[in-house]
Amino acid sequence: MERLVKWVRRHRWTVDLPLYGVFLFLAPNWVGPGPYAVRAIPMLFLLPLLVRRRFPRTVALLIIAGAAAVYFNDIWAYDRGRTELAMAVVLFNLVKLGQRRFAAVIAVAIFALGWQWGFLYSGYTDNPTATIIGIWPLHIAAWALGEFFRTKEQLTAEEEKRGDAQARAAVAEERTRIARELHDVLAHSMSVIVLNAEGAKLARHRDPAAVDRTLDTIVHTGRDALAELRRLLEVLHAGQAARSPQPTLAELRELVEQSGRPVTLDVTGDPGSLPASAALQAYRIVQEALTNMIKHAPADATGRVGVTFELPEVHIEVTNTGGHAPPAPALPSSGRGLTGMRQRVEMYHGKLTTGPLPDGGYRVRASLVVGP
Repeated sequence: MERLVKWVRRHRWTVDLPLYGVFLFLAPNWVGPGPYAVRAIPMLFLLPLLVRRRFPRTVALLIIAGAAAVYFNDIWAYDRGRTELAMAVVLFNLVKLGQRRFAAVIAVAIFALGWQWGFLYSGYTDNPTATIIGIWPLHIAAWALGEFFRTKEQLTAEEEKRGDAQARAAVAEERTRIARELHDVLAHSMSVIVLNAEGAKLARHRDPAAVDRTLDTIVHTGRDALAELRRLLEVLHAGQAARSPQPTLAELRELVEQSGRPVTLDVTGDPGSLPASAALQAYRIVQEALTNMIKHAPADATGRVGVTFELPEVHIEVTNTGGHAPPAPALPSSGRGLTGMRQRVEMYHGKLTTGPLPDGGYRVRASLVVGP
């Protein structure tokens, strides 16, 4: 039915052709006594129907005026069928456009003209009462059809708006997801690269071998960052199918090693039964926590990453000590790190707590609910 309504809206003139055919070929005044030009005059009263959708009220008044002229003239009065049909069309048009009050006024005028015609001419028929009342179902049906098509158009418009809103929400959600992924990838990788580059600069005279190892770390981290960016760009171009594979907990040890800080990793339980999407969120949470450590903790601070699988929950804890070295130069921050972690935790109905420790360090504790 929805497709029918849309088709009718697109092909209004095609739908009108049968109606115009009725007016032209089934009207009774094509035969009868009197000059042909005089008998054809009521056809002029129907011309406003051509613009009834653009000027519904004006056309309705003109049709009612034309009907009155027909019904109060002995030459045209027998042309009742075509006149009633024209009035039913404008009544339908008004109701369909939602102009019910004006349509009610027109309906009263239609029934008044019907009674007037019956008062003047029904005596010439076999059943005057049936002649007057028998035309009423036409106008009742016109009103009902107007209400039906108006309701269907409103439902179609609401569905289109709902579909547009859902599409916009999906686009916004995807944009947020990609922005969060880009932040996690770039913030961590760039922080590691900057930190190691500064370390290599300081150690180039004292320990050339350490410089080579640091450069290797920078190269490896940069390559991984480029691979992550290519994966995200593929998502933008290819959609859902390009979202896998994604980094999981299996790469945690490599992530810890790339941090450039002394960080220990403790994994308890079996990660094999963890859904891939949950593993990705856990990986990103650890990645962001390590990024914050690299950015804000002193150079001699140590860290610990603990991941415990106690299905249906996964518990993550990333801590770092306060250290004693002077604070490193502050790296640029987007301010979205904790927000991104909070969003990831909320996706799995978990909890996130962050805050300083008594020794001057910092702790990030998160949980993900991955099962019933």
